[in-house]
Amino acid sequence: MLADTHTQRVLDLASQKGLLRASDLDAIKAPRVVLTRLTAAGLLNKVGRGLYRLPGHPGSEHESLATIATKVPQAVFCLLTALQFHELTTQLPRQVWIAMPRGSHVPRIDYPPIKMVQMTGDVYSEGIETVEGDGVVLHVYGVAKTVADCFKHRNKIGLDVALEALKDVRAKRRASADDLWRYAKICRVANVMRPYLEAVE
Repeated sequence: MLADTHTQRVLDLASQKGLLRASDLDAIKAPRVVLTRLTAAGLLNKVGRGLYRLPGHPGSEHESLATIATKVPQAVFCLLTALQFHELTTQLPRQVWIAMPRGSHVPRIDYPPIKMVQMTGDVYSEGIETVEGDGVVLHVYGVAKTVADCFKHRNKIGLDVALEALKDVRAKRRASADDLWRYAKICRVANVMRPYLEAVE
């Protein structure tokens, strides 16, 4: 009977959280072997190493971000991934772009593929927005910071992407010129962005 109570508690937790980590079982004092049994019985789906969810649970479009946020809590979604998150690009990035503090190792994640950039000080810590997706807290750079980051990393993603993002943001009034200017200074790309900012005003 003991196993049944664990089973029910684990299934309840999975339905409450959406995305269940193996470590979440510690809180309800359930042995991890329950996950193996539930997966074998088809009552849970394994979606990544140490990550599970109920079959038929609608994975949101941010599911891959939730998977990464669960495993790498200090990751901040940036560049193309942040543009996609804010619906500011027509491109579908093949990898998930994350920012990590300088000196971080690239997280070992089987799926989804990630691309990491290292940032220091204010460049890493400023402009982070916290949103919830699939019951997981996601950290993503806001619109103005993302545009400045795109200019800073234009060699990696292309100047055309940065320009498209800037035009889009101003046309849709998603960020003020002051905000864009503030992050341009933080990211030390004010001189690069100035002519483009003036052109879209």
